[in-house]
Amino acid sequence: MSWKPADPGVRARRGGAHARPDPARPGPAVRFPERTGTRPAPEPPAEHRGPELTEDTVPDADELVADALAAARGTDVRAAERQLDRLVVGAGVADGPAAVDAALAARLVRGVGRLWPRGWQPADLARIAARRLGPPAGRLVVDLAAVERRDLPGPVPGWWDDQLAGLDAVVWWDDDRRYLTSWAAREGTDRIAALRDAVDVLALVEGLPPIAVLRPPPGTAAAAAAVPAGGSGSRMLDRVRALLAKAESTTFPAEAEALTGKAQELMTRHSLDVALVAATAERADVPGGVRLGTEPPYPGAKALLVQEVAAANRCESVWSDDLEFATVLGFPADLAAAELIYTSLLVQATAAMLRGRTERRSTGGSRRTKAYDESFLNAFALRIGERLRSATDEASREAAREQGAERLLPVLASRGEAVRERLDDLFPGVTSKRLTVADEEGWSSGTSAADRASLDPAGRPSRPLSAGHRPARRSDR
Repeated sequence: MSWKPADPGVRARRGGAHARPDPARPGPAVRFPERTGTRPAPEPPAEHRGPELTEDTVPDADELVADALAAARGTDVRAAERQLDRLVVGAGVADGPAAVDAALAARLVRGVGRLWPRGWQPADLARIAARRLGPPAGRLVVDLAAVERRDLPGPVPGWWDDQLAGLDAVVWWDDDRRYLTSWAAREGTDRIAALRDAVDVLALVEGLPPIAVLRPPPGTAAAAAAVPAGGSGSRMLDRVRALLAKAESTTFPAEAEALTGKAQELMTRHSLDVALVAATAERADVPGGVRLGTEPPYPGAKALLVQEVAAANRCESVWSDDLEFATVLGFPADLAAAELIYTSLLVQATAAMLRGRTERRSTGGSRRTKAYDESFLNAFALRIGERLRSATDEASREAAREQGAERLLPVLASRGEAVRERLDDLFPGVTSKRLTVADEEGWSSGTSAADRASLDPAGRPSRPLSAGHRPARRSDR
């Protein structure tokens, strides 16, 4: 095939707006001071150091936490370390360190709870904390979500508990007032490092902007009415997970693609059955959403893979590159399919890319690894998207023959329109972001990796790859 690909495109947010948020204002931008390799700021003149503490000006624990947070947001490393030292010893506070730990933990839990009405979910928060601050911060956030869930007075939807269970979020400590001490021991770190991590997490939590509210958060009337998620108890999802696990573990590309195709077919049939049942239900089903991580390396290629998988499952997707996730909108069964298949395909694509990179080096190929990898993943996403849509179309035609096209097609059209309306409501201004395809060898290898075998589990030959590909849709709103 001649190599003349148009650059693939991914639909992304335009400008700085993350979505149509709630009326709450976003918090201030967070800047974390460098703790290594930075020249300490000079001591300020005495007249600028503020008043000395006396018995009448001794701070309480909440004030110490607030001062440490303000210093962490600044650029004066020495000031931040001084405030951290005061937290460590609980300077001037009755009960000292114990009171500081309790105040800091309470403020962290309050901060996490305020994010739920602003669109954030536990998985989103754990992902961004681990990415920006490191794995320990991610685990700290999961603990905070667990204790916040324990103390929720209102209704909690089933999908929320499913998400927490997926994060292994449990309250494992005995005393909330000594939580930070227990966490430091569990992480194998000291008190100073634990407090530094906690203050950094607090700065992150209180500085995150509002994002789209995809599903009603706990404590709302809508959450009480929400239908519990089918989640891990669904036998259909368990079958699909088993197929995808086999696809990820096999070293034979033909077997991997056949298993993935069978998984897509099963999910499509399941989705169509759910759609027909929902069409006759007393309470109409409504579109929801999930967020899928697109962290570096190659975030654009991952966003393109999300977009292709979403389209094959009758969903819409929008990429928020600054927050390192893509938002997928659709009906619950379709969202479950998109999430499962994207996660599996990302594993498969990465493994195929690494194999191709090794083969390329063994034959004396170019050392431009980044360009090769990016082109490989872009080509893989586009070609696998074609194959998934083909599997979806075939399953839909079979369902139409069985159920009657006059019954099925109006239901699918109505659900598609509902998803597009949801997209326009949450993301009124989106545009397309072009991705670079700069390596011919990477493009060819990525296409071959996705095109090597038929998705049909019986192993029939695949149709030839067309010269072009489906361009990303653009919205100029």
